[in-house]
Amino acid sequence: MRRSWPWGLSGPAVALIFLVVVGSVGRSSACDGITDARLFLVPAADHPANSTRPIFDAPESYPRYVGSARGANNYQAVDGQQDSTPRGYIPQVPHTYALMEATYGVMNEHGVGIAESTCSCIDWSKIPSAAHLVGRAKPLMAIDTLSRIGLERATTARETVQIMGALAEAHGFYGPDSFEGTGETLLVEDGNESFVFHILGDPTGSSAVWVAQRVPDGHVAVCANLYIVREVDLNDPSQFLYSQSMVSLAQEHGLWTPGTPFDFAGIYSDGEYAHKYYSGRRMWGAYHLLAPSLNLNASYDNLLHDRPYPFSVRPDRLLNVSDFFRVHRYSYEDTPYSLRQGIAAGAFGTPDRYSGGAGEAEVQGNWERPISLFRTTYSHVIQSHRDLPAAVRGTLFFGPHAAHGTCYLPLFSGQTEMAEAYRQARAGKLNRTSAFWAFRYVENLANLRFDAMIQDINAQQRTYEAEGVALRAQLVAAAQAGHVDVANLTTASLALTQRVVAKWWELADDLMVKYADGWVTVNLGPVDAAAPPGYPAWWLKQVGYPEGPPPVDAVHDNLDLGQK
Repeated sequence: MRRSWPWGLSGPAVALIFLVVVGSVGRSSACDGITDARLFLVPAADHPANSTRPIFDAPESYPRYVGSARGANNYQAVDGQQDSTPRGYIPQVPHTYALMEATYGVMNEHGVGIAESTCSCIDWSKIPSAAHLVGRAKPLMAIDTLSRIGLERATTARETVQIMGALAEAHGFYGPDSFEGTGETLLVEDGNESFVFHILGDPTGSSAVWVAQRVPDGHVAVCANLYIVREVDLNDPSQFLYSQSMVSLAQEHGLWTPGTPFDFAGIYSDGEYAHKYYSGRRMWGAYHLLAPSLNLNASYDNLLHDRPYPFSVRPDRLLNVSDFFRVHRYSYEDTPYSLRQGIAAGAFGTPDRYSGGAGEAEVQGNWERPISLFRTTYSHVIQSHRDLPAAVRGTLFFGPHAAHGTCYLPLFSGQTEMAEAYRQARAGKLNRTSAFWAFRYVENLANLRFDAMIQDINAQQRTYEAEGVALRAQLVAAAQAGHVDVANLTTASLALTQRVVAKWWELADDLMVKYADGWVTVNLGPVDAAAPPGYPAWWLKQVGYPEGPPPVDAVHDNLDLGQK
């Protein structure tokens, strides 16, 4: 039976993770800025009987991997890089499916899509009954690896969850060794079902604890660095999947009492990290845009204990991909929490808030955490339709770098080649063939005069994102009519990406010419017109402009003019 969902088409709701922005924090650096932003297409492959699959470390920083195990044309050594050494091996399957992967697996040839969010979790070393067990084994699986293997081996979201869970239980799971905790979340969807998958390591290092809850049809779920699965129905496998260790470890270590509701987040989460509202404000922000009729409260005492937001919500209206682009770009405009207002936003309303440095060692505090973050490596929206041919069943709208400066363009589950612009993305080296650098360059340039430049950027985004949506509609219509041309959809996607990246480099030059030196300059053919817009009055007052050097004395000035 065909059903209508929030996309405004047949298929289920796509429940997004915010941050779908990669990487919370990696083991060695802030993945929200200096991660490996490359996107590769790993080809399908057949494997000999009794062969093994190598498992590599998951540093997330550049280069996340060097070698040929992920496709001969991917991850090639440059600048003296050495091939990565396997962390271990697992048995290989006879056939693996093609997938697109960045820091994490993103989408496979069957239209199964994944988004990721690092989450806080309990620290087993601080639980007396488990402390003596910590670190006995070396776990093999990180979330990066699980997401890729799941997409390599599965054709549905449910199957992906089961494969990832089984591998983590069999070989052990480890998360990022950082301030935030070592838990992880993946949202897995296939155009028919969507699951929120939470995971953490067990105290021995040899297994894992995990749960997955199905997102109700027509709903959107938001995860922002915090587990959101609460009461687990232990007797409903249609809605909940989980490891046996989930229950046994909680009972063994006094985290849960049989006969009471099994609250996964209440048992295994460590709450918000970084600061209060770090997770909750983003959850509220997404729901504020997508389901404003709920009138959810933006404030609370404790996000984990107060539970101010539901696991998922039904949006107020049918949604399209542009609605999700908007959520990704949200900095709480027109609310009391807007990062576009106030002295911290500067004269021109930038939402970017930098962190670190000697100043923060002297002045304690926190910035509001927006959904749209300047140090994002990439974000994406996946639109899946299970009834379509596999070649167009999944569409990945991919946006390198920060959402407010990027352009989300379509890639298709059946395409056979990745745009070179996505395959080049090293944060420490400017590359004008790189989509990541094109969008990064423009977003940083926009801070010269954000209020004006963002309007030019938004105009470009609307133009080319609409073109991408139209391209998808055209290819889907052709596929529904029985015309599936993989070569054509690959060529169309590559051509659009190449053209938009070139336009973004042109946009950088156009913005520089138009806004250089604090002016707004317009080319009128044979002549230029320019005007100095200056600073807004509110900002001049706050920064002490009225207390600056006084004007020249009018009488003295008149006398000087008379003498001359």
